[in-house]
Amino acid sequence: MIGFLKGKYRAFKRKWKFFWSVNWIKTYYFNYKKFPYSIARKLPVFFYGKVRLSSIKGNVIIDAPIKKAMIGFGQSFEFPTTSKGTSELRIEGTIVFKGNVQIGKDVCILIKEKGYFEMGHFSCLGSSCLVVCKNRIVLKSFVRVGFQVQFIDNTLHQLIDLSTNNELPFSAPILLNDYNWIGNRTTIMKNTQTPKNCIVASNSLLNKDYNNFGENILIGGMPAKLLKENISRDWDGEQERLENNLIVK
Repeated sequence: MIGFLKGKYRAFKRKWKFFWSVNWIKTYYFNYKKFPYSIARKLPVFFYGKVRLSSIKGNVIIDAPIKKAMIGFGQSFEFPTTSKGTSELRIEGTIVFKGNVQIGKDVCILIKEKGYFEMGHFSCLGSSCLVVCKNRIVLKSFVRVGFQVQFIDNTLHQLIDLSTNNELPFSAPILLNDYNWIGNRTTIMKNTQTPKNCIVASNSLLNKDYNNFGENILIGGMPAKLLKENISRDWDGEQERLENNLIVK
């Protein structure tokens, strides 16, 4: 009997802690502002902690079966568990979610008017990531991104080739393929493309197409180069843990 009561108490404590971790004002505001009632009432997007919604005038699309809390912004799924309260979301273009998505603490996302940002099923952005999208950034399914990673699909300021006086290309798409694992503090610039089952070492710089290296590879460096072939993260072995961390039941 005592064991039963302790179990009930622990379950109640977890639910109570979760309830107070959700920013209910931003959660209700965002869902009812961006979706029709039939979708908004299911609350597919949850916000956790402090977040600044500097602009949400763009398009927010969920291209997957709608479920409660399937998209979490500010989720605490890694260490440290505390937040600096610096999260900011500015959507002037289009953001698309293809399934369950995790966005960690203190993440800043800027999608300009013509920008397109897509996150695939079971993709995530770790804490303190930065996304600056003026062209197109696509993360396919199971793209797991570590903390303090930057995605920038443009040069921020226009560059000029002084020998010809011509403007250099300002922006270009970024595409990370299925089952990519991006190490912390990596910078991913315009023109980056990765193959399926690609691991990127921490503190790397990506700025080109890496598909010629094939699948199941480890790349890294400044700029990144091929470090190892025939290597993969144990996705099957981690499936249950990923589901437990990602899916709010």
